[in-house]
Amino acid sequence: MTTVPDEASDATFFTLDSVTSELMEVDAMFKACMNWNYGHRDSRVWSLYEKNKVSQWNATTDIDWDYDVNFGADLTEENGAKLATFVIGEGSPVPRELLTDFRWEYQAWMCSQFLHGEQGALVTTARLVETVPDIDAKTYAASQVADEARHVEAFAKYIDEKLGVTYPINPGLKTLLRDLLSESRWDIVYLGMQVVVEGLAITALRLASSSFGDPIVRQITRLVSQDEARHIAFGVTALNGMYSDVTSAELRERDDFLLEAIRLMSRRFMLAEIWERMELDVDLGMHFARHNPMMAAYRQMLFQQIIHLLRQLGMLSDRVKDLLLAENLVRPEILKKLT
Repeated sequence: MTTVPDEASDATFFTLDSVTSELMEVDAMFKACMNWNYGHRDSRVWSLYEKNKVSQWNATTDIDWDYDVNFGADLTEENGAKLATFVIGEGSPVPRELLTDFRWEYQAWMCSQFLHGEQGALVTTARLVETVPDIDAKTYAASQVADEARHVEAFAKYIDEKLGVTYPINPGLKTLLRDLLSESRWDIVYLGMQVVVEGLAITALRLASSSFGDPIVRQITRLVSQDEARHIAFGVTALNGMYSDVTSAELRERDDFLLEAIRLMSRRFMLAEIWERMELDVDLGMHFARHNPMMAAYRQMLFQQIIHLLRQLGMLSDRVKDLLLAENLVRPEILKKLT
């Protein structure tokens, strides 16, 4: 590792070439926007900003880090044995003797994806501070950046110090983040992050807080999900009514984006990384993940929030509905009730 000494202090600085293997760099062209109209501070977005200010928590002091997490240890009914019950049953690629191992790997995979997603939210929301046109949205987005930094801190500390096991970013999530970071239209960044990514995350976090095995990760997921609820409200408030006045070509572009985002996020939950790491039959695992009724029900539960948000925004198009049905992300009778 190359270092450059600072003659004015004892500090050591590391050159960028020491971390390039860990970087995802995305070239982007976008407009930074400043607005000299500071508004009346009485908007819905400003109210969310006020709530954000009083709802801060400290990942270092507000979480009890004393609990010892023994990765791979036997799990009790009260401590993680109810996690991932979908993997028990006919057609499962996981032998019963590896069930505990799978549950630990699944928890490590989920927490790793939470961490990667939170960093994605950190960077894309920072982009919104530059690109959104009104000052209220800039101010709230800045407060969300602080939230996302805290989320990254909490999950990284948990993985590094407690689990000791990490997974790389899921390819579907990586592709979506790359798309968002190269996107110049701020409303599409809202759609991708605040609606799709955060919409999935809030449900996954709430499920994790009730099923993960140890009190530390349950505390983290509960606190993070509270923040995510405000982030989603910010995105929906900012986009409310926007798509009633756009051209058909602009609407089609947003629709195309949503179709790709939904495809990527649906296939994220095929768990290929876990099957591979456990040296199980990956093809069998992928088939099981796609067709197992409990896993299908889990994905449908995750996508409920996204469907609700798209309906609110007037973006639940026929094409989106057809894709949701084709990917088995919603039951036909549920979708019929919404339209």
